[in-house]
Amino acid sequence: YGLGYSRRFSFLTATATGLVELAAGFLGAGAVTLGPAILPWALGFAAGAMLFVVSDEIIPETHRPGLAEGSTAALFVGFCVMMVLDVA
Repeated sequence: YGLGYSRRFSFLTATATGLVELAAGFLGAGAVTLGPAILPWALGFAAGAMLFVVSDEIIPETHRPGLAEGSTAALFVGFCVMMVLDVA
């Protein structure tokens, strides 16, 4: 209203932004209740992404031409073997 819009437009705009906040609040509450069920999967995906970043960006050997895919695959296979041996 202070910017020169009509009272009706200002009221409807404020109401619309309030409804969006309400919907986002319910969405956030639903995400929190699903959190414990989704957390292991989300952490697994985050760990996989971190392994890829480490193998692709940090370890210099993976940047040599022709070795990028093989060294990344070998890192993932080695990690999986390590995890199996850790649990066994």
